[in-house]
Amino acid sequence: MMHSVPLLLQVADPQLPPSPGMFVLFGLIKAGVAFGIYMLCVAYTTLLERRVAGWIQDRIGPNRVGPQGLLQPIADGVKNFMKEEALPATANKALFVMAPAIAFVPAMITWAVIPFAAPLPIPGVGLISMAVADLPIGFLFILAISSLGVYGLTIAGWSSNNKYALLGGLRASAQMISYEIAMGMSTVCVLLLAGNVNLNEIVAQQQGQAWNVVLLTMAFFIFAVSALAETNRVPFDLPESESELVAGYHAEYSSMRYSMFPLAEYANIITSSGLMVTLFFGGWDIPFTQWDNAAPHSVVKTLVTLGAYFAKVFFFVFAFIWIRWTVPRFRYDQLMSLGWKLLLPMALLYITAVASLALALDFAGVVRTSMAYTGAFLAMNVVFVVLVFWVLDRGRIVSPAYSRIERERLAKMRLGAERSDLLTGKGA
Repeated sequence: MMHSVPLLLQVADPQLPPSPGMFVLFGLIKAGVAFGIYMLCVAYTTLLERRVAGWIQDRIGPNRVGPQGLLQPIADGVKNFMKEEALPATANKALFVMAPAIAFVPAMITWAVIPFAAPLPIPGVGLISMAVADLPIGFLFILAISSLGVYGLTIAGWSSNNKYALLGGLRASAQMISYEIAMGMSTVCVLLLAGNVNLNEIVAQQQGQAWNVVLLTMAFFIFAVSALAETNRVPFDLPESESELVAGYHAEYSSMRYSMFPLAEYANIITSSGLMVTLFFGGWDIPFTQWDNAAPHSVVKTLVTLGAYFAKVFFFVFAFIWIRWTVPRFRYDQLMSLGWKLLLPMALLYITAVASLALALDFAGVVRTSMAYTGAFLAMNVVFVVLVFWVLDRGRIVSPAYSRIERERLAKMRLGAERSDLLTGKGA
């Protein structure tokens, strides 16, 4: 009888962790709900992209199917399911069919360990974590699973038995592997400050100190650029550059198999946005208040933090789309140079600086939650930002298309253009 009292109290108090049975049950419920919402968000991100593109290009975009075009993703899905499947005669049929799923599944599974709200107290059940699977090694799980996405694109290109598709697959593998290294290095700085690989603990660290975008500005910049390259988005969409590779690795795909690759891209955009929010923008933390962080937890706190988290994610998804319709595509040599010659050395140097500063502040007895600690990292970030964006770059590292022309010749060309404008009256 005495042994059952703690168990009864645990079930009765919604501020305590749930029993093992309830943990498993609500884990399955969370998985089902998260999968449905995730797939819905992926589908409607395609509509968001088309509407934002229309807004940027001063046109309307999809607006015929349903009110304001809201049923357009459903119409696209029906169309893709109804279209004829094409299977090249010389393709490796098993791998050809599996490749779209291999590209899509890692992005979806990665989302499972990301906490997207404050814990939810349920009377009679306990305190339910708002991550589908709150793994103690969630960050390592993300690194392991996200690296598998490259196999889907590479296998798609190779199994098609098409030279253009193979070139697209090779480009994809080279690009994703190159930028995965820089991305992984940038997140080491986050682990140095958090001292933990649990994503809930990383969020808690930012609640106690400051968001990592303030403490680790350059790490966020490296992560954001690498995320663009990892998702094959403009200006890094070289694996599927239509003018060179006839759509790249998915050149032989049609119908719903083809659609799985764009859906995988949008799934990766949402997952990458969720990771940026969790690692650098406080996760579900609401800025300038401690109300959402302190016990007791409530349904209201869960709903408000859920809204704050998805508002941040929506901002980054919009940023991905905005960049696509604003920035021109890189050349492939620029793409590889940026990853290997700039981002990777910068990440290694930044890790050294962050580790050295953190060790020095700890040795000096500076409390990590103090303003002095935050100010020291802020000052270091200002120095790095000035060095990288004002002193070092200046059109040299990430060089524009005319970088192969000598500077003296370029200056003469510009001078000649200015004189021509003056003579023709355009200068006025």
